[in-house]
Amino acid sequence: MIIPGPIKSAIPPGISIIIPTWNEEEGICALLEHLLSASGNQETIEIIVCDAGTDRTEEKASRYPVTLLRTAKGRARQMNAGAAFAKHPILYFLHADTFPPANFATDIRNAVEQGHRAGCFQMMFDDPDPLMGIYGWCTRLPFPVCRGGDQSLFITDELFRKIGGFDETMQVMEDIEIISRIENEATFRILDNVVVTSARKYRKNGIIRLQMIFGTIHLLYALGADQKTLVRYYRENIMP
Repeated sequence: MIIPGPIKSAIPPGISIIIPTWNEEEGICALLEHLLSASGNQETIEIIVCDAGTDRTEEKASRYPVTLLRTAKGRARQMNAGAAFAKHPILYFLHADTFPPANFATDIRNAVEQGHRAGCFQMMFDDPDPLMGIYGWCTRLPFPVCRGGDQSLFITDELFRKIGGFDETMQVMEDIEIISRIENEATFRILDNVVVTSARKYRKNGIIRLQMIFGTIHLLYALGADQKTLVRYYRENIMP
């Protein structure tokens, strides 16, 4: 006697894309058009833009079929606000200057169906400089210093709520901190595909100089520096 296995739903699990923004009027339209083109079935994808800026980001985003939330400043607060509003079982946190691969939704769903409750993509920069290529290549390595919010983050809603979401007291390293809590509960999966993120801060601050600054921030955080120290160091050394 053959016992049939469970019947899979014809509708794939939905994904809520949460985008925190702060004065991203120059690039928000291109990102939303990319996401809408790549997403396919809009019934299983929602896009939530959490804006805390002072420019025309909200006005420009309102031209698209997305949900707009006006939030307090602070990426952790913005992402938690988006997660609280999200309706789908998979959350996908995405920076406004990062473009996921065309099949990102399939990649994320496949990972979740294989039992991976959280993870990120590898990353490359929109800059042909060989050093930038090396920095991007390192994002495939399983070390905290190789992680960052620009790689985006997918996580099941159930796991996100279990660990308490992002720590809203953090202005710097909130993406690294949440990964450490995720790894206490689940395996963190680095997907094979890549997102493409802007190298604008490297162009403004210097390719080697900025990487050294980021490395110093990671070191200070690992040594237990408080947020006041990290934020002050960031603001004193990095041009936005």
